[in-house]
Amino acid sequence: MSPEGGSPQAQAAASNGADPLRMPDGALVAKRDAPIGGQAVLEGVMMRGVSVWAVAVRSPEGEVELSAEPLVPWARRHRIWRLPVIRGVVALGESLKIGFRALAISANAQLEEDEDGQKEEIGGWMWGVTIAFSLALAVGLFFVVPVGLTSLIKDRLGSPLLFWLVEGILRTAIFIGYIAAISRLRDLRRVFEYHGAEHKTISCYEAEDELVPARAKLYSRLHPRCGTSFLLIVMVLAIFVFAPIGLPAWYWLLASRILGIPLIAGLSYEVIKWAGRNRRKRWVRAVMWPGLMLQNLTTREPDEEQLAVAIAALEKVLAEETPSDSKESPIEIVA
Repeated sequence: MSPEGGSPQAQAAASNGADPLRMPDGALVAKRDAPIGGQAVLEGVMMRGVSVWAVAVRSPEGEVELSAEPLVPWARRHRIWRLPVIRGVVALGESLKIGFRALAISANAQLEEDEDGQKEEIGGWMWGVTIAFSLALAVGLFFVVPVGLTSLIKDRLGSPLLFWLVEGILRTAIFIGYIAAISRLRDLRRVFEYHGAEHKTISCYEAEDELVPARAKLYSRLHPRCGTSFLLIVMVLAIFVFAPIGLPAWYWLLASRILGIPLIAGLSYEVIKWAGRNRRKRWVRAVMWPGLMLQNLTTREPDEEQLAVAIAALEKVLAEETPSDSKESPIEIVA
């Protein structure tokens, strides 16, 4: 698509320097960043703005069900929560809360009614257990296991430099292997398709193009602010954050890996925000290339019905606010 061949909105975007550029997959992505984030859920998409977030889910009957809730960003409550790095930790915690809430809404929407026409929704305690298990699995698999395995050969390595390098490579390999493994699960394929729909819809909005499936499908299912890229940055930055610690006793090694997660997450947030704002620069896109390639595993090409669901969620947000008027930019969340 050339700017001249697009909609009036796209032509206006081109004149403002917001015309799309191409991603590694050859599809389009906008040059500008917008304060819109999102997440794929079960048969739907959650879109988040600055003051509201919304979920659109396609029910078993084929209808698109919409749900929206107001949002007061935690960063607005205290000035200290808006400081660099700290704001990343706050944003991540807030995103996890919204994300699990959106998943609960989408899961309950897929439940069938009983004989009395009522749905027996999944209880809050079950979601609490799910959240606790998910967080424990992530910390254990990506931080505890790598340092534990590397500690087994600590004496053979003989140097702190080799220790943190081997641990970092192992951590990154486990993460990429995990992504590759879940990408092969048939049950997750539709979630990944909705993840692609979320990215395409956000890019279409960022390019100020017309929000219709026919236009949104022209955009890339890869996005600079995707949570997949964010997590890969976490794995890489962890290598450098843990390097100064050296080789203390095993229990201090273990404690440092767990306690250091907020710092790494905060730094990674700053990197992903910076990359989103500077996506026009070729060298920035080159640096972000590994994360974009990893998104090929966590996104799939959506159909127009899935794009329509993602657009419905974004339009629900846009009906309540104008995100472009704000300088705040929440990162996207991988499903």
